[in-house]
Amino acid sequence: MYNYVRRRTTECRVGDVVLGGRNPIRVQSMTNTNTNDVEASAAQIERIVDAGADIVRLTAQGRKEALALQEIEDRIHRDGYQVPLVADIHFNASVADVAAGIVEKVRINPGNYVDPGRTFKKLEYTDEEYAQEIEKIRRRFIPFLDICKAHHTAIRLGVNHGSLSDRIMSRYGDTPAGMVESCMEFLRICVEQDFTDVVISIKASNTSVMVRTVRLLVRQMDKEDMHFPLHLGVTEAGDAEEGRIKSAVGIGALLADGIGDTIRVSLSEDPEAEIPVARRLVHYFEERAQHKRLDGPHVGLALYDPVEPRRFRSTRVGPLGDGQPVCVCGGTKYGADVCIAGLLNYSLEELNTDESIFDYLLEHPDTPVIARANNHNPIGAWRAFIFGIRTMGCVNPVIISRDYSFCSTWDEVQLCAAADFGVMLIDQLVDGILINHVDFPLERRVELAFNILQASRARFTKTEYIACPSCGRTLFDLQTTLARIKEATRGLKGLKIGVMGCIVNGPGEMADADYGYVGAGPGLVSLYKGKQCVQKGIPAEEAVQRLLDFIRADQKQ
Repeated sequence: MYNYVRRRTTECRVGDVVLGGRNPIRVQSMTNTNTNDVEASAAQIERIVDAGADIVRLTAQGRKEALALQEIEDRIHRDGYQVPLVADIHFNASVADVAAGIVEKVRINPGNYVDPGRTFKKLEYTDEEYAQEIEKIRRRFIPFLDICKAHHTAIRLGVNHGSLSDRIMSRYGDTPAGMVESCMEFLRICVEQDFTDVVISIKASNTSVMVRTVRLLVRQMDKEDMHFPLHLGVTEAGDAEEGRIKSAVGIGALLADGIGDTIRVSLSEDPEAEIPVARRLVHYFEERAQHKRLDGPHVGLALYDPVEPRRFRSTRVGPLGDGQPVCVCGGTKYGADVCIAGLLNYSLEELNTDESIFDYLLEHPDTPVIARANNHNPIGAWRAFIFGIRTMGCVNPVIISRDYSFCSTWDEVQLCAAADFGVMLIDQLVDGILINHVDFPLERRVELAFNILQASRARFTKTEYIACPSCGRTLFDLQTTLARIKEATRGLKGLKIGVMGCIVNGPGEMADADYGYVGAGPGLVSLYKGKQCVQKGIPAEEAVQRLLDFIRADQKQ
């Protein structure tokens, strides 16, 4: 709750790289080349490794792509690169069997490994029929595990919010519980078969869903005495500042609690650009292991449940408190909600040494307080203060603040602030946030604060883009297309637009988007409104304009 301690996990060996246990947090990425293009794929892998990656993943849609992995591995070995490769498999279990004999790890998606592709149809299963489907998974999955044992191949069970099977949806709905059960069905078979080289990921484009679901998975695994390592990532995070902030919010919220053994920052950019971002995030949290121990009150689930967080009651003071949207604090002339002049403003060191402050807060519940954390463990310090005053009965609105003058670049400020404030917003613990830095203007810091609120799903103030990072399955130039769509739609406030390279996760992962642009075939695009496909097979060169025309027409209705 208050101190950075890595979660205890078992080890998973991926070639010469070991995840979990006492090993460092590993960083990885995924190619976006055509896996059949051996030269291009090998060259990109080498660039990713040169950038600092420990593991690299490639898509293998079919047997041809799986066999190409051997040529790619041979090529990078000739060039002196020994990085473990991972095959990414969807829909075709037999391809996973082939890949398991070639690469060091195979990622399978429980949502479509045996179950058919998601159709968003409401299906009904009796208990007997449901059990028969689980037995079908066992019959197909155990032979795959046997192949992995024979070749010392690790597996990743990679659950995506957008690709839960209709079977799981029928029983659990589109929920964190459904995502967790989709994974646990396979983990129980791994345990039964004494297969331990397993790593798990549960990803979503919604950072709040992703964080709560991973926490629920950890809770469920603990109940069943499982301690497998975890791969963290926010899927379809997008690009540029938005993609980095969104990734830092979701991944940072879990790293802060010691959860995570390997990470991927999924950006709609060249994959080697993901590595420095991931490395900086890992380093930022690893520094906290040496921090002086913080103590805070014992907090039961009745007060705070990390799987189902809820907002504390606080007094309404202008735009602050009483369940109102979280405020951005600073100069109101720069777009902030609250000017901080005249508010109680304390460093957490002061609050911990002067007990009279707490008496004052009890006597003046309509006085907002700014809690400044300037140590190396701001999340622990903020939690200790907030849980402390709430257990005392204080209902003052709380603004959390941190000075990022230790960051030398704006990119660092974005990452560190998103990682710190994101978890506090996802957990609904605060009423306002304030970002300080001596070298960067207030207007820029206010904009960053609003972006962090949006990435945390605490408050929407502009268009959100749910965009995949692209891979060998992508059916159009995703980076260029995303830039064109952003340029044309930035004025459409409050909308969520999905830009997805293919249909593997597309319709599901952008299910809460208002509109979607999804690769449907070579040179072809389908347009969606919510989960419903409204136009199919549009030539890619026409698709962006057709999307804009559809949005404009639909918004007028």
